[in-house]
Amino acid sequence: MTEVSEILMSILSTIRVPRPGDRVHKDECAFSFASPESDGGLYVCMNSFLGFGSKYVERHHAKTGQRAYLHITRTRKTQEQKTAENKEDDNNSGSGDPPKKKPTRLAIGIEGGFDVEQEQYEEEVKVVLFPDRQEVTSDDLASMPDVVRERVSLSMAGLQAADSVSHTLQVQQWDGEVRQESKHAAELKQLDNGVKIPPCGWKCEVCDLQENLWMNLTDGKVFCGRRYFDGSGGNNHALLHYQQTGYPLAVKLGTITPDGADVYSYDEDDMVLDFKLPEHLSHFGIDMMTMEKTERTMTELEIAVNQRVGEWEVIQESGTTLRPLWGPGLTGMKNLGNSCYLNSVMQVLFTIPDFQTKYVSIIDKIFNEAPSDPTQDFKTQVAKLGYGLLSGEYSKVAPDPGDDPNSSTEPRGDQVGIVPRMFKALVGRGHPEFSTNRQQDAQEFLLHFINMVERNCRSGMNPSEAFRFLVEEKIVCQQSQKAKYTQRVDYIVQLPVPMDQATNMEELQEAERRREEVESSGAPPSAAPRAQIPFAACLAALSEPETLTDFWSSAVQSKTTATKTTRFASFPDHLVIQIKKFTFGLDWVPKKLDVSIDVPDTLDLSALLAMGQQPGEELLPEVAPPPLMTPDVEVKAPVLDDSTVSQLCEMGFPLEACRKAVYYTGNTGIDAAMNWVMGHMEDPDFSAPLVLAGSSSAPGTTPTESLPEEHLATIVSMGFSRDQATRALRATNNVLERAVDWIFSHLDDLESMDVSEGGRSEGGSEASREPPPGPRVRDGTGKYELFAFISHMGTSTMCGHYVCHIKKDQQWVIFNDQKVCASEKPPKDLGYLYFYRRVVE
Repeated sequence: MTEVSEILMSILSTIRVPRPGDRVHKDECAFSFASPESDGGLYVCMNSFLGFGSKYVERHHAKTGQRAYLHITRTRKTQEQKTAENKEDDNNSGSGDPPKKKPTRLAIGIEGGFDVEQEQYEEEVKVVLFPDRQEVTSDDLASMPDVVRERVSLSMAGLQAADSVSHTLQVQQWDGEVRQESKHAAELKQLDNGVKIPPCGWKCEVCDLQENLWMNLTDGKVFCGRRYFDGSGGNNHALLHYQQTGYPLAVKLGTITPDGADVYSYDEDDMVLDFKLPEHLSHFGIDMMTMEKTERTMTELEIAVNQRVGEWEVIQESGTTLRPLWGPGLTGMKNLGNSCYLNSVMQVLFTIPDFQTKYVSIIDKIFNEAPSDPTQDFKTQVAKLGYGLLSGEYSKVAPDPGDDPNSSTEPRGDQVGIVPRMFKALVGRGHPEFSTNRQQDAQEFLLHFINMVERNCRSGMNPSEAFRFLVEEKIVCQQSQKAKYTQRVDYIVQLPVPMDQATNMEELQEAERRREEVESSGAPPSAAPRAQIPFAACLAALSEPETLTDFWSSAVQSKTTATKTTRFASFPDHLVIQIKKFTFGLDWVPKKLDVSIDVPDTLDLSALLAMGQQPGEELLPEVAPPPLMTPDVEVKAPVLDDSTVSQLCEMGFPLEACRKAVYYTGNTGIDAAMNWVMGHMEDPDFSAPLVLAGSSSAPGTTPTESLPEEHLATIVSMGFSRDQATRALRATNNVLERAVDWIFSHLDDLESMDVSEGGRSEGGSEASREPPPGPRVRDGTGKYELFAFISHMGTSTMCGHYVCHIKKDQQWVIFNDQKVCASEKPPKDLGYLYFYRRVVE
């Protein structure tokens, strides 16, 4: 028996064969962005199935004693190899083997969908034994004892055949064509109006357009489809017809075949299935069995868009040649499919010293203290990402997939960059939106990430404090002139956009007049001018008093009118400003305001500093408003108008927020409830459960024994007291994930709980307690300078593309996923999120 055989025999118990459910990390290192394609390849532990680059495999061996690793290296095939394989494919096709198929479904990882394996590599695998790095190939195993050969061969084959974690997360087999049956299909009303639709020659009944036409399935009217954000498409006449009539279903003419057609439900705002479509079409003289497709379906249009490459030039600074940049702090990030929102936010965060100090400066300490599975450790993965962005190790020229890797052609602007699969999977885990491949709101992700930082930094330095500030809200009862002061924690300033303050109002009005004339004449629409809004007008809109028409005054013991004024109670080190471009139209359909705002490079907010209670000013008495229901009745659930709650939920608002809106407006209808929702969307407990005074779910009424002990232990282990954990669970019906979210959105309330070691404080009445310490915030001057901004392009936060611009060494740099270039004309007036740092005088 050879020395290698003896070693393998002695460690055979540490070599496992992957089983279903095992997480195999064979595409990415746990501590770096090394992969099988990197220099040195990737080493996969044959016991834990964790992957390590050549820089970190020794560390894992020293820490765990593991000796056997599967070494995977991949090299990209040359153009000659690809050409030879393509010829072989052609020959196989001629001999009966099927050729490679183009995608026919808007899906990933299923039959007819996109193939996620876009690069072609030559792969080499072998077993490496540490610490001496002895190599064992499949051929070497042939001469070894049966028990060694069988176990090692099975482990090697199992690791090669297993789907990697990153591959599984990338695919997720989402299918963009899955459609639900319309709720209107079964009982759809169709008018007996004598309308018969010819098999061809259609045009819009309003503007005479002859493409993108939709026939309403109730009255047979034919109108053009929606206008896209760039002015193309239709003129919205099919949508306008629905708004006027309420007839919900329409079919796209030109897509009707014996197999079906595109059917859209305006009421359900989605593509749907109509199982009675042949009957509905027959009503207007259309025989599905004889129809042929003449237009691309909506899915085919989306597939065509996804197949085109390099169409994001419009996001770049047009008319300029951008110079690629390389080096530390200039590293691109690969787009994993609608992950540009994450890329932009993380690029900005790791230019902030607090995040660099917390995660990058002590990266060796973080890695040394990492748990046995570092892929699931928040601190480790954030440090890994930060080091990847700042070190410059991955700021290298990406090879052109069409070029021979041995050629010496001029490099492109794309970088190798980093591929944040592991990071995205961790921060999105369990979240209904960020765990998907859909586009998301960068502002919502920023708050989500800050929330995760807060959870993981209960002790020690907390970098999110750089953004944290206090907001003072002053409410003055107009009847008694008495005031109420409250403070809350916030991280982002949401700046309203007063469209009525546009400096080019005459131009906008003239454009609207021309648009109406064009629509009536049927001519194609022209591009509309962009509204020019002064930044000063936005600040004025933020600071002006808000009128509250339904305020319950404890001074007069009834509802009355009040004014609410919002000011800064502290100024953060780094100020984030969100331009509220996304709003609702009159039909409650989300839309994006097309505005240009002259955002300044320097900012002085000193005038918005809160002044607190003024001399001689009386405060409103601290008396709770009367409950909607009498407190002597056991309240098991609020009596709410279910139809109103359902309508609000269908608009996309959280269920608990909808229930509170209906409750606090006294079941007075959808309009009042919607106004409440729009006025309270920024409340920290907007989505928290509705808890009624005197209800069995109110704090203090549920016995501690009914709370799951394991949930209590989990929250206590995060640094909270048992009493605080109890309060969070009671407020969320014992749902652990919601309790954790609740506790972090009520930190200021929890700080005020005077809790002793054994439970609630034994000390006296509320009045005898010292005022609680507020949440930890930094304060200083209100003078700032702009250092970064994130821009969005598209019609809503759920689609489009994000890029960010960051000022580095007095030079603006654009980060567009894997492209990092010197910016020539940073579009500061079109940003969505702006990042300022305090000016130290």
